Amino acid sequence: MRLLKLAVPALGSLALAASPLLAQEHAAVSETAKPGLLTVDGGLMFWTLIVFALIFGVLAKFVFPQILGAVQAREAALLKAIEEAKADRDAAAKLLAEHQAKIEAARGEAQKFIAEGRATAESMKADMLEETRKQQQELLERARRDIESEKVAAIAELRREAVGLAIAAAGKVIEKNLDDAQNKKLVEGYLAGMQ
Repeated sequence: MRLLKLAVPALGSLALAASPLLAQEHAAVSETAKPGLLTVDGGLMFWTLIVFALIFGVLAKFVFPQILGAVQAREAALLKAIEEAKADRDAAAKLLAEHQAKIEAARGEAQKFIAEGRATAESMKADMLEETRKQQQELLERARRDIESEKVAAIAELRREAVGLAIAAAGKVIEKNLDDAQNKKLVEGYLAGMQ
């Protein structure tokens, strides 16, 4: 707008000052030579400046404010878009940081579960080994008891057979029949004395 206020009086003054000189020059040029492409025609220049000033004034009054408003609106929209992009970028960075923290927490929790699982497995392994040792020890004790009872039974059986053989042998030697209960007592006493 300031440009229009300065330009309109300057253009008007220039046109008024140049019009008599241009008119004389035009008359001289048109009589002597044919106008060329670069020939200056004062009257044409005067009217061109007048039309330019009028069009510039109309444009300055009606069109330039709308163009300036559109440019300012576009600039405001761009600034708003830039601010929104910054806010979105900051929100995305914050969200990314939160997700990374959650991932790290989940990773730490998974490591904790793995460690607990390993500890539980080791504990179960130790318990199973201890249970197996106990069962093995019980089996050994039962086997020893069974062996001992079988040994005692075998010794008793051997004694009975030895008593029977000794009585039979003694009976043949003496050829006398003693009663079985008395014979057994006698032989068992003898065998007990041998131990």
